[in-house]
Amino acid sequence: MPLDLSVLAARRTVRFYTPEPVADELVDALLDAARLAPSAHNAQPARFVVIKSADIRRRLAARMAERWRGDLERGGTAEPAIRVQLRFSQRRFGEAPVLILAGYTLEDMDVYPDRARRAAEATMASQSAAAAVQNLLLAAAAHGLGACWCCAPLFCPAIVRRTLRLPRTFVPQALLTIGYPAHTPQVPPRKPREAVVTYVE
Repeated sequence: MPLDLSVLAARRTVRFYTPEPVADELVDALLDAARLAPSAHNAQPARFVVIKSADIRRRLAARMAERWRGDLERGGTAEPAIRVQLRFSQRRFGEAPVLILAGYTLEDMDVYPDRARRAAEATMASQSAAAAVQNLLLAAAAHGLGACWCCAPLFCPAIVRRTLRLPRTFVPQALLTIGYPAHTPQVPPRKPREAVVTYVE
């Protein structure tokens, strides 16, 4: 029996949503899909924070935007462009129907005395969190929801932890905006198989 991969082909990065709320039961279903993802050592290091408070969402967006402004200014971005980028960033994080922070913890990962293996464990935890996020995104698409994987927390993890009062053991990786799509994104270009696959015989 052929495997139905239609949900993979149907998934899109959606940045604009309708005001329609997403039921808590549906959010729980997405998080359960994330929990089913494979992980290194089956340690299941992925962690998710559902940010329900609109005030906290706006505060987080504003604080991240302040940090991003500094990065953009140091990079030489013109002030009008900075204002446009920051306005869009704050709007999408502050107004998304659902905002989920994805991260990981090393608490249940293997512990080694040397730096190289400790770094490898951190990489495996990050990869495990990414697999969980992918499961969540595919589940969202299967339920008719749109979602966008935003990596902004990678650039300001301390700000994210302080704003959300998270422990230092939580390593932020991504903010996921989720809701019912207000637009239909174009099919993104994909590299052909021969450009990404090497066969060793």
